[in-house]
Amino acid sequence: MISLRIAIPNKGRLKEPSLQFLIDVGIRPLASDDRALMIPTSWENTELVMIRTEDIPSIVEAGAADLGITGVDYIKEAGANVEELIRLDFGKSRIVLAVPSSWDVNDIEDLRGREIRIATKYYNITRSYLEEKGLHAKIVKISGAAEVMPLLGAADCIVDVTSTGTTLRLHGLKPIDVVMESYASVIGNERWMKGSESERVNLLLTIMKGTLSGKGKKMIFMNVEDSKLDSVIRSLPAMLAPSISKLGGTNAWEVMTVAEEKDIPEIVSKVKNNGARDIVILDIEKVIK
Repeated sequence: MISLRIAIPNKGRLKEPSLQFLIDVGIRPLASDDRALMIPTSWENTELVMIRTEDIPSIVEAGAADLGITGVDYIKEAGANVEELIRLDFGKSRIVLAVPSSWDVNDIEDLRGREIRIATKYYNITRSYLEEKGLHAKIVKISGAAEVMPLLGAADCIVDVTSTGTTLRLHGLKPIDVVMESYASVIGNERWMKGSESERVNLLLTIMKGTLSGKGKKMIFMNVEDSKLDSVIRSLPAMLAPSISKLGGTNAWEVMTVAEEKDIPEIVSKVKNNGARDIVILDIEKVIK
């Protein structure tokens, strides 16, 4: 009997990062059929629900999935009553208002007084944005690619997601305002907080957070003679303090600490100059706080 369901995107830019994140957590899918909607995993009684990214907030709100991974833009668009539990480190993007590059328009104020049509799949977000800015426009709701709509004459400009702006430029468009910033998030509903599986879900969330905390960090071990211990420790970063233990039958210590991967070259140089030797550097999967 399945007691825990996690909804993730079945396609699009968030699919692969979401799958990789769950694999890093330790939840591995046991099937790879792109047509499958429900996939068992390496965690007992846990399965993945593969659905459209934009449908995940509503699925989680309805309790059909305990947790979900989706973009906060889709949460806002759906107006779903869900809780953002963990901000993830992928899926960063912007929802922008973009106009043809040929227009003599540089910001939103240049659009005041114009009759414009805006093509977008973000109908609710766009409507709220227009109300906030005090602009009048016809919203053309679409479900496919927005960039081509001005070229087809179906709209004058668009509100759409962008990461680098390359696709906009290829279609002769330029962004003139940021409607909202977006990123991927783990979401949940009240069911898991009150249900019989709340303890299990909270454990999963703890491991997810630990996986994120462990990214970009390395564990460093080294041996240090007693006379050089203080100078080595002073040159080390630590989450709280370096861990040290006496090496049996010697006048030396084993020193262990955790550091950001980007800082490793500088740290190794410092501790080696201060007398550390036998330095070992290991990957970290998770840091549970």
